Amino acid sequence: MRRVEWPTLGLLALCYGTWALGTTWAAALSLPLGIGLTALAVALFSSLQHEAIHGHPTRSAWINAALVFPALTLVVPYVRFRDTHLDHHDNAILTDPYDDPESNYLDPKVWDRLPRVVQWLLWINNTLLGRVTVGTAIGLLSFFAGDYRLARNGDRRVIRGWLWNLPALVPVIAWLATVGQMPWWAYAIAAYLGMSLVRVRTFLEHQAAERASARTAIIEDRGPLSWLFLNNNLHVVHHMHPKVPWYRLWTLYDGNRERYVTRNGGYVYRSYAEIFRRYLFRAKDPVAHPLWKR
Repeated sequence: MRRVEWPTLGLLALCYGTWALGTTWAAALSLPLGIGLTALAVALFSSLQHEAIHGHPTRSAWINAALVFPALTLVVPYVRFRDTHLDHHDNAILTDPYDDPESNYLDPKVWDRLPRVVQWLLWINNTLLGRVTVGTAIGLLSFFAGDYRLARNGDRRVIRGWLWNLPALVPVIAWLATVGQMPWWAYAIAAYLGMSLVRVRTFLEHQAAERASARTAIIEDRGPLSWLFLNNNLHVVHHMHPKVPWYRLWTLYDGNRERYVTRNGGYVYRSYAEIFRRYLFRAKDPVAHPLWKR
């Protein structure tokens, strides 16, 4: 691998430039335009943070972390994102309600005890429309609650991760207070919308399956969303080769498509348009893990 991955550095510059433009000139010209541009920048930034977690664009973990350290999302500390995502990359635990920190499934026993209104909200969250609207709030509240419990029990890794978010907020707050032309409430909306865009990608990345290799999806989309997600829609390729940079994933996939499709048991979608048609109003999965016994 190259010592410095210039395509990723160039994309970082574009991302920060779009964010700066969205929070200043665009917001002054038209607040909805500014919110939209800023939301796109936040979504792309989340994808670039994901790249940094996996060792890009340099060989130095400290440099990579510094390049994506500002808390553009405000409420998701990079250190916590890094720690939980690397835990998630243990393929043997994918979709596990307890061990996979990115699982959307619940233990059936837990599901059975939930109030009806909570069950209804979680069912809505398993539709694509629900995932990108109320789902972002549900995911954040679950994340906060889980980290609060861990911190209360003295988990130093969690406490350290949240403390690191304080200096990460400084450049964002300073920019918005001195240079930005966007009200605070509008920036909060933009950050929320950016995180919601990312949930289009995570909506069906994994499914419950007996075989671990069949739990990870392939979405054969080469359009704008694929670019925004840095080709992470080829998710099984990423899980098999997590150190490969985003701009090489399609080369790997095109060179041996049959291998990847066989490995993941045919868990393949042709495009995001297909996913929107099928799941915008319909839940893809039950909330209770279908392979866990009650």
